Amino acid sequence: MSCIFLSQLDRGLTLSIDPFLCLQTLSHKGDAPKLVAEQGVRVIKLVPENLLKKRKAIKATKPCGQFYHSGLPFKRLEDFLKDSHRKHRDETRIRRSAHRPAPAMPSAKNRLAFAVRIRDALICRHFRLLKIFSGAFVKMNETSMAMLKMVEPYVALGFPNLKSVCELILKRGQAKINKRKVALTDNTLIEQHMGKYGIICLEDLIHEIYSVGMNFCVVRNYIWPFRLSVARHTARDKAGLLKNIGNPGPRGMDVNSIIRQLN
Repeated sequence: MSCIFLSQLDRGLTLSIDPFLCLQTLSHKGDAPKLVAEQGVRVIKLVPENLLKKRKAIKATKPCGQFYHSGLPFKRLEDFLKDSHRKHRDETRIRRSAHRPAPAMPSAKNRLAFAVRIRDALICRHFRLLKIFSGAFVKMNETSMAMLKMVEPYVALGFPNLKSVCELILKRGQAKINKRKVALTDNTLIEQHMGKYGIICLEDLIHEIYSVGMNFCVVRNYIWPFRLSVARHTARDKAGLLKNIGNPGPRGMDVNSIIRQLN
């Protein structure tokens, strides 16, 4: 003779124990796992019934419930058409710019540039752009100028001064260590990873970037792109650009004012 508990019939799970154990389980709920373990019966963790009902309700009411549970974002057809149009427009613009003459190289004094993304857009798959309102230092050469020409409608580009470089690194500088972000607050950490290049403190790091030294590419890869901030209630125009920042494109020395506003 046995006592059978039928719990959650939709899962078809049954658990059989002797009658004495049933009475002990009902009277002493805290000792149930111990008694079951002594009898040698396998304990199965069951999903609560309210959670099962909630999952069924989500599948019945949510559009594309299978995508909702799998973690895939739900996108409407209009979003796909809009992204496709913007992607085709960018690819056409880049293809046409390849036949235009290359822009003139800046003077030797302006070898360091800072590019900050101020407009949200879908860039073609051949070029990965920074997140919105993020910036990075760029060494000016023919290759970098060609890449910046592709993303010119979405970034503000200019030549930062020493004050802007110091403020960016001291306030928002983060090192890339084992694919993790670590704040640049300890010179010991800098010496441990960049000591072999002659950079042992934060001042050496700033000097290497501003002077565009021999190890500029190493230092730039060591630092994460700068994630800038924007006021919550900033006014925007019809194109989605911030009115107090201006249009994207080359800005020269005016990029320092943009850094002051976003830093």
